[in-house]
Amino acid sequence: MDDLIGRGAAVTAIVRDDIPFSLLYERKLDSQINIVRGQVEDYALLERTLAEYEVEVVFHLAAQTQVLIANRSPLSTFETNIRGTYMLLEACRRAPLIKSIVVASSDKAYGSTPRLPYDEATPLRGAHPYDVSKSCADLIASSYAHSFRTPLNITRCGNLYGGGDLNFDRIIPGTVRSVYYGQPPVIRSDGTPVRDYFYVRDAVNAYVLLAEKMFNGAPPGEAYNFSNELQISVLELTRRILAIMGREDLNPIVLGGNSGEIQNQWLSARKARELLAWSPLYTIDEALTETIQWYREFFDRKRSCKQAFSLPA
Repeated sequence: MDDLIGRGAAVTAIVRDDIPFSLLYERKLDSQINIVRGQVEDYALLERTLAEYEVEVVFHLAAQTQVLIANRSPLSTFETNIRGTYMLLEACRRAPLIKSIVVASSDKAYGSTPRLPYDEATPLRGAHPYDVSKSCADLIASSYAHSFRTPLNITRCGNLYGGGDLNFDRIIPGTVRSVYYGQPPVIRSDGTPVRDYFYVRDAVNAYVLLAEKMFNGAPPGEAYNFSNELQISVLELTRRILAIMGREDLNPIVLGGNSGEIQNQWLSARKARELLAWSPLYTIDEALTETIQWYREFFDRKRSCKQAFSLPA
């Protein structure tokens, strides 16, 4: 959103829940954009929003994004991720001003396969609730592009991270929070799952680049993997964070659980590099350093606020 505002775009966001410490309010972005209150599953609201705000470019980022929540609450995950996708795309199909749509899918849409890295020809075979929701949304988007020539392309990114993510069940925010408060980080798995970890600033650059190309007439219906193409285990990532924060004395607590997540996943971004001339701008250590600094400042502000108002920790 910062990037779009900086480019002079008139931004309209559909906001379901108010989250007090989210970037929307932390950076006072709510005073710089149009906000429509509601849910992405609400067709009438989507149709009204696209028409009244004369929307030309759509970034479909709305989703329930947490694997653990999807396992606990598959129905709400399917409602948002699947129903929300086809409702939005149907509203876009009927909106005459729409020129470009970026649908944010995920590497999880591929499911689990022994052939790595995943490229865009890898079949979509989600098995667990979150993975299935992304496979379905991805296929629905593809059907709109191919059947109706809806001007959309699909992004499949690795595990996104960066400042502003307040889902502390995730490995990077959770680890940084633990270390900030002097506690050993907790790893739910045995630490061996391997992932792509993809910095949100690189993702924003990719989304905007793709939207611009679509706006200028690039063909619809393509899917692109975006990744720094660096494979790293959960335990190795945790140790990197400990090193950057200067707390290598804190030994991670490894629970060794199985949460219904895929063991190994990483992507080839060759198609994006060759067809879009895209490449990541950040190394993982640069991105982690920026991310950690954001959380340090965030927790410092929370701590100062509690002290000022005598709130408990």
